Amino acid sequence: MNKPRILVVDDEVGMRELLTDVLRLEGYETTVAPDGLEAWALTRKNSFDLMIIDINMPKMDGFELLRKIREDGSDVPALMLSARNDKTDVTNGLRLGADDYVTKPFGIEELALRIEAILRRTLKVEESNVIRCGPISIDDDKHLVAFEEETVDLSPTEYKLLKFLMERKNRVISKDVLLENIWDIDFENNSTVVDTYISYLRKKLHRSDFEGIKTVRGVGFQIVEPK
Repeated sequence: MNKPRILVVDDEVGMRELLTDVLRLEGYETTVAPDGLEAWALTRKNSFDLMIIDINMPKMDGFELLRKIREDGSDVPALMLSARNDKTDVTNGLRLGADDYVTKPFGIEELALRIEAILRRTLKVEESNVIRCGPISIDDDKHLVAFEEETVDLSPTEYKLLKFLMERKNRVISKDVLLENIWDIDFENNSTVVDTYISYLRKKLHRSDFEGIKTVRGVGFQIVEPK
């Protein structure tokens, strides 16, 4: 499957470079534009799977860019960025056909998850339901986990946690994000439930020299593809 193509539109060089680095690390192909006019020209010559558009730009702002793209008949998803915490920006963006909105400064993890959510909803591709990380595979259609073709018995919560990590392999996921997505806890919690279930997964999956489920102290957890 081809890498999703993302157009980054921002007049700040540092922001364009930051977004480009983050997106490439996440496995996306990126194109950049410093203003709305150049981005509009790019959309008329190329196809993209997602646009990340800053609102406040010279020559043509993000709202005008999105308006022109929609008038051209394109329904490419758009994630809007703004340094202003103004509800009218959200309203205007959604009215013009934006898919999501993030206020600067933003967390890299939050942005990556929002991008992933948009692409999951909008990409019309046939994707394999088998997820792999080194010797571990998850066949989501059959709800089966295997280690080097040997079936591994996991509880429903262990399965959900492993799948969440493997869908974001090599990315560090914070404990708060795991609590919210696996246990539906959306507030800061000192519970050791995440650590407990991580230890359960390690007991079942750390074998044959594979020790891919990592703790990043003070940050969170990740599952790492072996080199």
